[in-house]
Amino acid sequence: MIPNKIFFTKGVGVHKDRLASFEAALRSAKIEKFNLVYVSSIFPPNCKMVSVDEGLKHLSPGEVVFCVMARSDTNEPNRLVSSAIGVALPQDTARYGYLSEHHAHGETGEKSGEYAEDLAATMLATTLGLEFDPDTAWDERKQIYDANPHIFKTRHYVQSAEGHKNGLWTTVLAAAVLIRSED
Repeated sequence: MIPNKIFFTKGVGVHKDRLASFEAALRSAKIEKFNLVYVSSIFPPNCKMVSVDEGLKHLSPGEVVFCVMARSDTNEPNRLVSSAIGVALPQDTARYGYLSEHHAHGETGEKSGEYAEDLAATMLATTLGLEFDPDTAWDERKQIYDANPHIFKTRHYVQSAEGHKNGLWTTVLAAAVLIRSED
């Protein structure tokens, strides 16, 4: 099975129980009714990005659904948590791209998102044989990647939140949901 559609979603959940907090985050992301199977980080060749609502039209409750998920939680009041999915796609859509997941405590959403995007772009760049200095700042490498004809685009999807002020469990997640559809 090679997925031909993908959608990105994110959510936040808060509850006194850790598992219920995760369930609430899944509901917020609209993917609570599926049996989620985590997979590694390949963006399939010729896979089309669709909206959450479009992607959900192709799925049924109880279905086994493959996803790349980043998840982070805390019960510490005001503790910053974030989860991000990075995406790096080659110019040639017949080639595969990369997805990365990043889970963090104490990082802003912006920082986590940029980290995940950088990670995916670095994996794609090394696969394409591009030379770069991994110690160079992300902004500089992004300019190199954007100028390279082999990399089409990079982006990230991120969710962050502060831990509930009364110590309830707070869960954040970001996910790339992979779909095989006949249409």
